[in-house]
Amino acid sequence: MEIASGPISSCSKEQLKIYQTWFNFADSDRDGRLTGNDATSFFAMSNLSKPELKQVWAIADSKRQGFLGFKEFTTAMQNSISLTAVTSVIDGLKILYNEKLKPLEATYRFNDFVSPFLTSSDFDAKPMVMLLGQYSTGKTTFIKHLLQCSYPGAHIGPEPTTDRFIVVMSGPDERSIPGNTIAVHADLPFTGLTTFGGSFLSKFECSQIPHPLLEHITFVDTPGVLSGEKQRTQRSYDFTGVISWFAAKCDLILLLFDPHKLDISDEFKRVISSLRGNDDKIRVVLNKADQVDTQQLMRVYGALMWSLGKVLNTPEVSRVYIGSFNEKPVNEAAAGPVGKELFEKEQDDLLLDLMDIPKKACDRRINEFVKRARAAKIHAYIMSHLKKEMPALMGKAKTQRRLMDNLQTEFEKVQREYYLPAGDFPNVEHFREVLGRYNIDDFEKLKPKMIQAVDDMLGYDIPELLKNFRNIYD
Repeated sequence: MEIASGPISSCSKEQLKIYQTWFNFADSDRDGRLTGNDATSFFAMSNLSKPELKQVWAIADSKRQGFLGFKEFTTAMQNSISLTAVTSVIDGLKILYNEKLKPLEATYRFNDFVSPFLTSSDFDAKPMVMLLGQYSTGKTTFIKHLLQCSYPGAHIGPEPTTDRFIVVMSGPDERSIPGNTIAVHADLPFTGLTTFGGSFLSKFECSQIPHPLLEHITFVDTPGVLSGEKQRTQRSYDFTGVISWFAAKCDLILLLFDPHKLDISDEFKRVISSLRGNDDKIRVVLNKADQVDTQQLMRVYGALMWSLGKVLNTPEVSRVYIGSFNEKPVNEAAAGPVGKELFEKEQDDLLLDLMDIPKKACDRRINEFVKRARAAKIHAYIMSHLKKEMPALMGKAKTQRRLMDNLQTEFEKVQREYYLPAGDFPNVEHFREVLGRYNIDDFEKLKPKMIQAVDDMLGYDIPELLKNFRNIYD
């Protein structure tokens, strides 16, 4: 939904003269304002549809006066609305992002603090499923089991075999594309990974194979999370940062556990913590469950839930799938007939969950877009508040240090001032780390027009967009 607007001050004298003539023509009772029949009769000549006229009125009558004065009338005349370029909800979101949300993000450098700017490929990307777990929990085998075939770069063994991030996606033939190449491919949603540097890109690759399932879903295979100092010192890139980046892009995150490796190390705990804000995407898979008998399985399940309760800081219970997700038949000798039936039902449930992903992809895009818009607004409030706290002349460095040391307190002030939910605020430590690279005084003061544009987008444009592309039988 393309909306281009400009203030009266940008009008030429000739335009204002024309608008004044039109306003006088429309204002039949000469009371200096357009109401009711005056407005509907005049705007009907535009041949715009009722929803389009409704949007023109909503934008022009921003104060909700119920009438248009000459100033508001000029605003209405300057709003050109065209739905011809919008052929889907995703197209509409692209336009709304570039025209209303991206300017706010750019002004307050949201792309440096939270997430890089969105590109067209981010909107058009197929749904993604990321697999996470400690080494040898069956992540690569799980993907092979779903595809019923291997793929370039797939290595399986009891030792830590997958040493890189591998995106498994559809392609015309079997091939492997290096990370540096895929990161500059404009048609793929991975350009944002360049921020993690060459060290990461050398450990990133794309595996393409022709497969019907991959026409609808892309899988992300990740390196197994190591224990101890190896996880931090032997990886030359920000592992948790990369996981967090993929988590924001993915539609589903599968946490895989092995019944013989239930301990959640501090490193794995940090990785799970990096999924903050994406809790609704997480599903837990207790893999290789046919390697223990029924009694042991009950104990393993209880221990797993207890461990997860300390890591996933949510009151809701995560969905846990139990099974043996590989090409081998279930070990009935260990699992027994009851276990075999349970595993088959659990596998069917997980497959149904995966099959639902493409159907829900558009809803997920909208959900992520709205979440991003709210995060960008909060970021703008925070940065403008910090800017307001800075002195005009002396003591800027000292004030910046004080503000950074007391960020949590400043967040609470912003929360109270704008009545914002505490759970929507960014991580204080990460925010402080990024803020240290900037001078707070260089940021802009709060721009109410930008905030209003995002509010209009959330309150009017997106609902109207969804209405335009709703099911005709609803």
